[in-house]
Amino acid sequence: MENIENLKKFWNKKKVFVTGHTGFKGSWLCIILKYLKSNVYGYALKPERLSLFNKSKIKKNLSLNTYSDINDLTKLKKKIKSIKPEIIFHLAAQPLVLESYKKPLKTFNTNIIGTLNLLECIREINSIKSVVIITTDKVYKINKKNNIYSESNELGGFDPYSSSKVGSEIVANSYIKSFFQNSNLKNKVATARAGNVIGGGDFSKNRLLPDIIHSIKHKKKLIVRNPNHVRPWQHVLDPTMGYLILAEKQYKKKINTNEHSWNFGPNKNNFSKVIDIIKFIKKLEHFNYIFLKTKKFKETEILKLNSNKAKKKLNWVSKWNLNQSLKKTLEWNLLVNKGHSVREVCEKQFLMYVNKKFS
Repeated sequence: MENIENLKKFWNKKKVFVTGHTGFKGSWLCIILKYLKSNVYGYALKPERLSLFNKSKIKKNLSLNTYSDINDLTKLKKKIKSIKPEIIFHLAAQPLVLESYKKPLKTFNTNIIGTLNLLECIREINSIKSVVIITTDKVYKINKKNNIYSESNELGGFDPYSSSKVGSEIVANSYIKSFFQNSNLKNKVATARAGNVIGGGDFSKNRLLPDIIHSIKHKKKLIVRNPNHVRPWQHVLDPTMGYLILAEKQYKKKINTNEHSWNFGPNKNNFSKVIDIIKFIKKLEHFNYIFLKTKKFKETEILKLNSNKAKKKLNWVSKWNLNQSLKKTLEWNLLVNKGHSVREVCEKQFLMYVNKKFS
């Protein structure tokens, strides 16, 4: 297990390039990396006005902030070559299932070609010692007889988002086996698959927790799409810590051959139905909800992750259970609404997480 001093010792002054740094998970990652005194270089589209990136004011602490499309290969290559980073986290993506139905071409371009562009860029940069490509738990081919998926299970996806992330996995695997096995990047490039992430600072539409919080704040009815769908819910700090540990292990050459995909999912007690999440929060906060009768788009009904490989080989564990993760998400919003510094709230929760504390 990592402690805060060991984390600071490794990450201090590391040159870290983060794509998608203006998104929800990317912003949390940047806040943590800056707390650990890394030199962070961000490359992403401009954030939405209401975003964790803007609210935390993390931009002013970055070594470089670039607003650009991951599909601009020329610009991406120029930036990475000039920075000469040691570690790269690739989070730039179109991350929403419903949005992928509305804009499939954009989704496929961003998630597949964007990843391909990054892989092509890193072939030429000798400074790079570790690359973590973030995909999703939705890359697995659904098998109703076995819905707990490990890294060896077959990949597949029917909706544009899932399919595009499978494509991202495939091109990453191709480059790893075709170009990196006999280069300085051998065993230093991996994909990371996480569950349904929750936490303070997520303002995306059509995600359960942001929708619930919006309903509470504005006293509007929550519209529930799939009340009985099961997901591997986890606090954003769980997979983020997994990404950090994986990047460090690769940097230190502690990853063996053919171990380039990793699940970072919650413990079994975090596998829960949507309606159970709603009922739990309703005991703490007042809001009303209704079920959406017509389903416009198809979504996976049951999805669970097996993260035994990460637990065994990376010594990573999921620290906060579902109830704790939900409470910390609500607490984040409560503190921020009271005027507390967004960045300080994030840092405080990170410290509590690392020290395995809850209150």
